Amino acid sequence: MEPKQLDHLGPVIGRGAVWMNEPVKAGEASEPYLFSGYDHKGLHLNVTAPGPARITVEVDEAGNGTWSKASEIEAKTGYQWVDLSNVKGTWIRLTSSAALEKATAYFQYRNDDKRNTTTDAIFAGVAKVSDDNVAGGVIRAHAQNKRTLAFAAQAPGGKDIGYYELDAELKLKAVADEVLLEHTKKNAAIPAGVLSSDAASVIFTDDAGKRWRLPKGDAAFEKAGPLGDSRVCREVATERDLFTAQGSFYELPADNAGGLSKIRPVATSQLRIHDYCSYRGLFILTGLSNDAEAGKGNPHIIRSDDGKASLWAGAVDDIWKLGKPRGEGGPWKDSAVKANAPSEPYLMTAYDKKKVTLSHSGKGTVNLKVEVDLTGSGDWAAYRTFEVVADNPVVHEFPAAFTAYWVRVVSDKDTTASATFLYE
Repeated sequence: MEPKQLDHLGPVIGRGAVWMNEPVKAGEASEPYLFSGYDHKGLHLNVTAPGPARITVEVDEAGNGTWSKASEIEAKTGYQWVDLSNVKGTWIRLTSSAALEKATAYFQYRNDDKRNTTTDAIFAGVAKVSDDNVAGGVIRAHAQNKRTLAFAAQAPGGKDIGYYELDAELKLKAVADEVLLEHTKKNAAIPAGVLSSDAASVIFTDDAGKRWRLPKGDAAFEKAGPLGDSRVCREVATERDLFTAQGSFYELPADNAGGLSKIRPVATSQLRIHDYCSYRGLFILTGLSNDAEAGKGNPHIIRSDDGKASLWAGAVDDIWKLGKPRGEGGPWKDSAVKANAPSEPYLMTAYDKKKVTLSHSGKGTVNLKVEVDLTGSGDWAAYRTFEVVADNPVVHEFPAAFTAYWVRVVSDKDTTASATFLYE
């Protein structure tokens, strides 16, 4: 890969803390934290203090150890977010004028996502969510050093097309072997019911029974495709899983690195990919249109020797070219909510333009508090409380530099409420 290509594989993001739920001594500067190289920079500050304190922000502008004061933040017990995008420097550090019983100073950085919503032409021929005339199937790289890819090709309704193998020269050949066909269908079967959805959002339930909410994509994803369930998660490189939901791809860390709590959106499209896996350093997809003109001349499409089956082949990082991550949803949609009971978490990290619409259909005014998980590890803080009059929605657009990992909403009264986040 050419170095310049790195700038086209999605925006750089960064996050980390100089204080993390720890006591802070008066007048003692934090360790330096990297500050340069990002378009948008924000500081989440959450402190417990016996009285008012001033947090001095200093920067080392040239990276030579010379520190200068950039600003001061008036801090008292509670949470606040500070936009640092206009501050210049290589390193940053913080000093409190008074002792803090407990403090978190967590930085969130990101660059502009200059992608649009258009899917790159290299994916021409992959089935769109609205397509019915499609073919797909399940795939897996053979074990025991066979060095071929097994492909159980399927037509709509789960009807078998046949068994195929992709070899080292990327030749897709029909193999008349019912045993291998059934073996592939069994051992590479796509698990059913991994995801669910309601009126509000997509829902994933982890092994511990915790529910995580993700944005919805095109409305057509609400219905099963002609090939049935699509692959939701697979390891595509060593300890690097990809997760898909309603047209969006996400990076999914291993469980020992946070698992779904540390998921990151990569791209969103209107393609209904049936299955995917890695093979010989390539990224292979199934779920292609049977339209004769779809994907015509696209070198990424590999057709079988009998003309009945096809695969898409590229690099795993090509998925950044599917389109800018986006979606709509939230924790509530005309939902019966209980007073002071937090909603389930809804993903926020790594999306660009963000706004929320809050409403309720109860009586009078309800206070809806938006809380954010700063780290993805359950470090919740109260972002802002909105007074919402019945049947009079409140729309809030988040600052350009603001981001957090997850978001949830808490009502101060029993009511029927909606909290809808639009990511563009």
